[in-house]
Amino acid sequence: MQRRKPQQIARELALLSLSQLPVNPKKLEKLQDEQLVAKLVLGAVRTLTTEVQDTLNSAAAELQRSNDRLLTSQTRASDLNTARTMLQEAITYTQTAINQLGTAVDFPELIQLANQDKEVRNYAKEIVITVDENRNVIDQIISGALVDWQVTRLAQIDRDILQIAVAEMNFMAVPASIAINEAVELAKRYSGDDGHRFINGVLRRVTEQKQIA
Repeated sequence: MQRRKPQQIARELALLSLSQLPVNPKKLEKLQDEQLVAKLVLGAVRTLTTEVQDTLNSAAAELQRSNDRLLTSQTRASDLNTARTMLQEAITYTQTAINQLGTAVDFPELIQLANQDKEVRNYAKEIVITVDENRNVIDQIISGALVDWQVTRLAQIDRDILQIAVAEMNFMAVPASIAINEAVELAKRYSGDDGHRFINGVLRRVTEQKQIA
């Protein structure tokens, strides 16, 4: 893992654990440090496992569809082109899964830093609690920046990245430029090929609307 600042590590830990934590994340405040880290890490592992499995399932489905199309195509050009497109989609899904699995290599160091660095633990906890306490407002802000799309239709990982960035900008006094750049970097690691461009576009609109208001 390239040496990163405590807040960057905390941001990643919060992202991966956010969807797996208890209904009331404020309970995290009462946990001892060792228990807190254990909760965050377990949530992160579950999220990453789910993301990889879902992506591989999508890849397998696309491979099966392209194979079926090839078997029934009778070599028609249109069917062959469709099968080729499906195969490319499967390759893309597989590459995303490989990238996600690659992040698992960083986990031992991430866990060690979370255990040793109080700033990592505290900032991850602050992010999770801030998102939870202000989720309705955060989702309204995101919805206002989406074009012909709804927050509930976003991929979970993309939604969590956006929620963290908006929470940092609006409730944690993080400069917009930093929050956006960090969100884009997270999207490059955990979202699809176009995920980081989508995240960047939505957050740019969030800042523009904030300036207008």
